[in-house]
Parts: sequence; C-alpha cells; structure tokens
Amino acid sequence: MKELYIKHIAGLMDLRPWQVENCVEMFAQGDTIPFISRYRKEKTGGMDDADIAQVKHLADVYDDMDKRKATIIKTIDEAGALTDELRERIENLTDQTELEDLYLPWKPKRRTRATAARELGLEGLADLIWQHRSRNPELDAQRFVCGSAEMKKAALQGAPDAESALSGARDIIAERISEEAPIREAMRASFRQRRIVSKLRGSGKDKADAAKYRSYFDYSFPLARIPSHNLLAILRAETEGIVSVSLDTDAEKCCAKIYYEWAQKHGYAPERSASQIKEAIADSFKRLIEPSISAEVIREAKEKADRESIKIFGDNLRQLLMGAPVGQKRTMAIDPGFRNGCKIVCLDRQGELLHHQIIYPHPPQNEKVKSIMALQSMIDKYGIEAVAIGNGTASRETEELMRKVSLPEGCKVWTVSEDGASIYSASEAARKEFPDQDVTVRGAVSIGRRLMDPLSELVKIDPKNLGVGQYQHDVDQTMLKRELDETVESCVNRVGVNLNTASSYLLAYVAGIGPSLAENIVAYRNANGAFASRDELHKVPRLGPKAFQQCAGFLRVQGAANPLDNSAVHPESYGIVDRMASDLGVSTGELVGNETLCKGIKAEDYVEGEAGLPTVLDILKELAKPGRDPREAAVDFAFADDIHDIEDLKRGMQLPGIVTNITNFGAFVDIGLHENGLIHVSQLGPRGTETSKVLKLHQHIKVVVKDVDLERKRIALALVPERTLS
Repeated sequence: MKELYIKHIAGLMDLRPWQVENCVEMFAQGDTIPFISRYRKEKTGGMDDADIAQVKHLADVYDDMDKRKATIIKTIDEAGALTDELRERIENLTDQTELEDLYLPWKPKRRTRATAARELGLEGLADLIWQHRSRNPELDAQRFVCGSAEMKKAALQGAPDAESALSGARDIIAERISEEAPIREAMRASFRQRRIVSKLRGSGKDKADAAKYRSYFDYSFPLARIPSHNLLAILRAETEGIVSVSLDTDAEKCCAKIYYEWAQKHGYAPERSASQIKEAIADSFKRLIEPSISAEVIREAKEKADRESIKIFGDNLRQLLMGAPVGQKRTMAIDPGFRNGCKIVCLDRQGELLHHQIIYPHPPQNEKVKSIMALQSMIDKYGIEAVAIGNGTASRETEELMRKVSLPEGCKVWTVSEDGASIYSASEAARKEFPDQDVTVRGAVSIGRRLMDPLSELVKIDPKNLGVGQYQHDVDQTMLKRELDETVESCVNRVGVNLNTASSYLLAYVAGIGPSLAENIVAYRNANGAFASRDELHKVPRLGPKAFQQCAGFLRVQGAANPLDNSAVHPESYGIVDRMASDLGVSTGELVGNETLCKGIKAEDYVEGEAGLPTVLDILKELAKPGRDPREAAVDFAFADDIHDIEDLKRGMQLPGIVTNITNFGAFVDIGLHENGLIHVSQLGPRGTETSKVLKLHQHIKVVVKDVDLERKRIALALVPERTLS
C-alpha cells in the first residue's frame, strides 16, 4: 500500500504509521484480525481487534480508491485532457468525494440538455460568455442561429433563433457550474448546516402504517444534529411513500454564493454576460446542484446514522454473545405456550437431546396437576440441574408452575430470550442437527443450549434475528454484515473453542478456519474420535500450516498430554514455556496453573525473536490461570410476583427488570409482561448521555413506572437511584 494512504490512515486513527504499515503487511500475508490482536502485539503496539479491523476496512477502501484512480486517469487521458499536474493531483488525493468532483467534467454521462446544445454548435457562444469575451450576448447569439455564416462554416445546425441560442449556451454553462469542484464543496458545506424537513404526502396518511410515523408528518431538525434513530425513521417513512423529505435550502443565498465562488476563479463578468451567468446559475442550482448535493449530504448523514446504529448493534451483540453461561449442566428447557402447550426437552451436559414432551398446564386445557407430575418425573429421571424457560407467551405462568415442582438442591429456574429461536428451528442448521424432530423440539433445544452456553448456540442464528438492533433493516447491509461478522469472530476467539465439542458453526468463526475447514474438522473428528492434541489438526484435510498458525491458539483440547493445548498459549511459544519450566526445575505440567511459580518469573528473561515483552507477559498471565473464561458467572433473577398484566402497573411502582435492547433513544426493559417498558435516554442522565454508557444488555436493574398508556400498550420507565441488582 502507498505511503500516502498509510500516513492518512494513521492520522485518521491517531496511530503511528509503522502500526498501520505492519497491519497491512500482515493482512497481505493472510493473518487474521484475532491472530494479529492476540499474538502479534509487538507489531501493532498493542492495538485491539476493533482498531485492527478498522485499519483493514480503511486499507480495503484505499485499495479500491487506487483502482478507481487508475480508471479515472485512463478516461481523462483518452479524452486528451490529462496533464502531469492533473495526474499528480489525482494520485495525491485521499478523499473520495474530492476525487469524484475532480473527475466529474470527464465522467461519461447520459444525454443532457447541455449535450444537445453542444450538438447544435452552441459551445462557442457559451465560451464567449464564460470567458468574458462577450459584451453583448444577445448580439453574439445571432452568429449561432441556423443558417448563419459561422454555423455554415462549421457545418453545424445552430439554434432556431437568438434566444434559443442563449438558452442552449446557458444549459452548457449550467452544467459546467454544476461540475466545478469548489462550488460543489461550498454547497456541501452550506447544505450540511441546513434543517432536514419531512412533510406528510397527500396520500401518505391513508397507508396502513402511517400512524406510527405521525411524529414526522411536519418535522424539522438541523441535519448536523439529528439523532440517528430519527433520521432513519424519516427515511424509512419516505421509502414507504408516507412523507416527503428535503432540506430547507435558501435558493437566493445559494445562487449568490455560487456566483461569488465562480467569480473568484474566473473573474467578474461584464454586466450583460453576468446576467446570463446568473441566470445559468439559478437554473444550475434548481435543476442540477440542489438535487445532487441535497441527496449527497442526506446520504452522508445517513451513513453517519448507519455507523452509529451499527455500532450499537455490534455492542449489543457482543454483550449478548458474551452472556454468562451456566455451564455444562443437565438442563430442562421449556418453550412455553397456552393453547399449543409447553414444549419440553431434556438435555445432557453436552447439550444432546435426551427426551422431549408436551404438557398443557395453561388454558384452555388447564392440566396443571398432570403437568406438574410430568415435570417432576422428567426432573428426577434425567437428573436435571438447571431449568430454562423461554421469555415468550405464557412465560410468567410457566415460571409460577415450576414453583410447585420439587427441584433438586442447587437447581435454578432461568428465563431465557427466545429471540431467533424460531428462525433457528426452521433453519438448515437445525434440520441437519435434528432431522427427525419438528420445529417445536428444535426451538426448545435452542433455548436450553442458550442457557448452557449462549455463544455456542447463538452463532447458529443470523445476528439480525436476535432482537438487539436498531433499524437493522434500514442501515447499509454490507456495513452491518461486516460489523456483525467481526463481532462474532471477536467473541468466539476471545472465549476460545473446545476442539472436541464445538459445532461446525462455532468452529467456522475461529481465526483462519471458515465454514469449509470447520466441516472438515468435524468430519475428521467423527471418523477418528476426539483430537488428542492441537498438533493432530495437521491431519485434517486442507488445513495447512497457515490455517494452523491462525487457529491453533484459539482451540482448546481438554485432557491433552501437553497442558498447554488447553490454554491460550500459542504452539509457537511452547518452547518459551518449556524453558521457563526448565529454569525453575519443574515440568511444564507443574508450571501451568501455578500462580506462585509464575510470579517468580522475570518476563524480560524470555524475550526472544518475535516474542517481545507483550507476548511473554500474555504467556505468564495465561499460565497463571490457563483457559480462564472471560465471561461473567450467571446470576439468577426473579420478576415481581404480583405483576402479571399491564393493567397491574401503577405509577411509582418499583420493579426488577432485565435490559433486553439498547438503542440511541433509550433501553427496553423486560419487567415480566408481554410488553417491554422503555427507559428513554432523557431519564438516564444529562443531554448527550449515551444509553450504552449507562446500561448493558441483559443487565439486571430496578426501575420505577413513570407512565402507562393502556391504549397503545406502552410503558414508560426510569431507573431507581440504586439501579444495579447484579
């Protein structure tokens, strides 16, 4: 990559050029973001995976820009307009908008009014006015009329009359003005400071979903400060044909500004020519500049809103995936329901299905006694150690039913989010795992496995279906996918993966593996039994040295002969650990997990080759607590016993709740009802407070009921002074 881009990326991200250069070099070698972040800290200066991912994204952007520059230079050269100065200017640009502005005069375009005027031979008249060589444009226009000597000499048609000639010349001038880079940039700067306005379309109010957009039927807000959720809602309403969207530009002031910008470059024209120029400017603004620049700055604002919303989505997803696991416990999972009953599955400690059944404890069947007996029988027979209840319909009623069942000591009942469970149950992944079971059984299994290990189960579901986003269908889908994929990859590699129990869906997110190699690993495991060591990965078809280098440190082999195979120490550093153990006069097995011995080791004594001080410090940290799960321990939770319906709520009530979604405008909280309540961001702190800075997904909090709208089934909440319960 060119030094120009490396320095520019470093400046954008407040990094040193060598950090960016090393990252780019490692990307070119096929190194992955998790591997670079965890095992190449010396080369990055300790950059985290988010910064490394951003460097990769920007490097890709500038690689694409370089290709675009080559195309632009070729096009301008073919037009005979490329000079050394212009080439150098293009090659030194780092701003995409500036590059496209520079290219605009030569960019192939569809037939325009200016094209038609040029075909009539009116470019000469436009030049006379443009270059201040006409003191009487009306008189000069006669030379460009059909049949005039000048037109005959040039074998051109000309205009039917002088006024038509002037009109055509103004069309040419209007297009030239619209392509002047300084003018476009001046208009961008002006438009960015305007207000965005939405108005109800004539027929918009008759559309089915119009009511939910009524806040935007007559709405205005400064574009530079509009909250991302408001902008995305406006643009969605526009797409649905309910409102029209525009900027409140001032045409008169803008045209005056354009003439000033034009005159600064070309000089002030004589009075009659100036009149033609100003008329062309008014036309250019209305027909070419205003529509183009308005769309551009609104698109620019949307990109900013997209980034904000996608960041929230990524943060929420990270918190969801890093949710506390209860671990390997024999689990009963219940997908609750009324008429269709409660679907129950019993799982072993590895999450394998042992039994499934349906009970009907709720209306209309009301088989409570029979259901309690069935539950008790399953709990006793399968040695159940944890119970997971989906948080959908009949969740509270099922939770109350479980209180009538005698649970073993230490067995707790947990409420688990059902978001995406139905998507998973009908997916190819579920059909592959449970070809002989219907969707209800698969969905219940997913609920149980989420309790045991959220990360391992949720990777099977498209993150967009997990209910933790904000306007996820309205944002840039490519940007969203990249962010979510990187988030999942980061979480999986941060936690580490058990090589002998992980599904192919989980393995696919391990650095350097991907879906194809993940399938090969599972196939090898099925054919040959459990992996005895990391080194055995070399026997997996198509898993070469590079893939091994990238993935090995993130895979765990429990019970391996070498205890380091069940740690985050990379195989390339095993020699360093062996030397540490030898110097202490102990075996490697005796060193691993012995904090006292690890504290006595001087990291500086083991710096060698590519293993600098950061790597050695990481090795010592891992040796002290090998394979430590970075996720918090699971904490149980209970909703208020006396709240079952929205009508039970009263202002001032204080209730326990669980944060279910975080957005720019606030947090949604489950208080045990079908309807989630909303803590508006204004309730979280002073103006400008970010929801994500105050609350976390699935955090247990205490809230106070501020207002209840029974008609619209909306619940307004606020945090109580001592909000955190866990």
